[in-house]
Amino acid sequence: MSRERGQKVIVSNRKARHDYSILDTYEAGIALMGTEVKSLRLGRASLVDAFATVDDGEVWLRNLHIPEYVLGTWTNHTPRRTRKLLLHKAEILRLIGKTKESGLSLVPLSMYFKDGKVKVELALARGKKAYDKRQTLAKRDADREIARAAGRAAKQGRW
Repeated sequence: MSRERGQKVIVSNRKARHDYSILDTYEAGIALMGTEVKSLRLGRASLVDAFATVDDGEVWLRNLHIPEYVLGTWTNHTPRRTRKLLLHKAEILRLIGKTKESGLSLVPLSMYFKDGKVKVELALARGKKAYDKRQTLAKRDADREIARAAGRAAKQGRW
């Protein structure tokens, strides 16, 4: 049997980029049970309410929903259990220092398979206010309109 290569995204948290300003990202491994990995291979997971905390020098992922494996038996997992994230000690110490600052939180952006192992992209983020969200949407709409106008001008040979 050949080893898996490359990266395959399982699930991404698109709402996190809307609700938070991303300051820094980390790649973390995650401690899972066998039925959780089987369920993830079917592409079943939800990062909607998920967040990470640092407790006693360890990083924990909370509220990640991985549904029970359909073909599992009594060894099946509970869908919303707390899962341990695997990071280097220096990264954990850096995260402890950063999360002590006010308004910073750890938000999972995506989960993916990397060379057959499940990884979580974790972001150090600051929550956006309502006016920041509106400003971001207005900027994106303006950029889209500029790109559209440039495309129309290029089609007509004005450039």
